Amino acid sequence: MAKKTHVKVRLVPEAKPDSAFYYYVKKPSGGEKAKIKLKARKYNPVTRKHEVFIEKKLPPHSK
Repeated sequence: MAKKTHVKVRLVPEAKPDSAFYYYVKKPSGGEKAKIKLKARKYNPVTRKHEVFIEKKLPPHSK
């Protein structure tokens, strides 16, 4: 089976990381860009403004 080329990460608002709203994005799993934390300016419907979203780890899940 082939290795995955992307990994799923969660973007949360920088100002309020415990906010109810977040984005899921794909990030490369290897190479130079894999080592850099994502930071993007996206729309937050809770505050109705554009804000800076930063990468956080996915929450743990149970089976």
